[in-house]
Amino acid sequence: MVTKQFTGSPEDADLRRADSLAREIFSDVANKWAFLIIEALGERTLRFSELRDEVEGVSHKMLTQNLRMLERYGLVDRKVHPTVPPRVEYTLTEPGRALRATVDSMCGWTHQYLGHIEAARRRFDE
Repeated sequence: MVTKQFTGSPEDADLRRADSLAREIFSDVANKWAFLIIEALGERTLRFSELRDEVEGVSHKMLTQNLRMLERYGLVDRKVHPTVPPRVEYTLTEPGRALRATVDSMCGWTHQYLGHIEAARRRFDE
């Protein structure tokens, strides 16, 4: 599968520019709930209630907002089954799975340096 390449202006792709599209995307996607949703979905398809159970502490409102944002950016696919009540399922798209590799790396980094960070926080808070 061929991934489409960015064809806009260089300014739109520059994270350092406050008005860039890249910064807007980065700002929206790089939040704890989005990362946790992406991690929870992984290679699976989950319903809303299953996602809420997987992402402990997320409110109904925050889960809804983040799923809509991820769907808007084409990172999550939302499928509604015509049942009563409607059954809605969420799956990562190809770009979402690619982002998951980065999320997985950040999770690994967190596990690797958790002890170091805890010690630094204790020293700082003394």
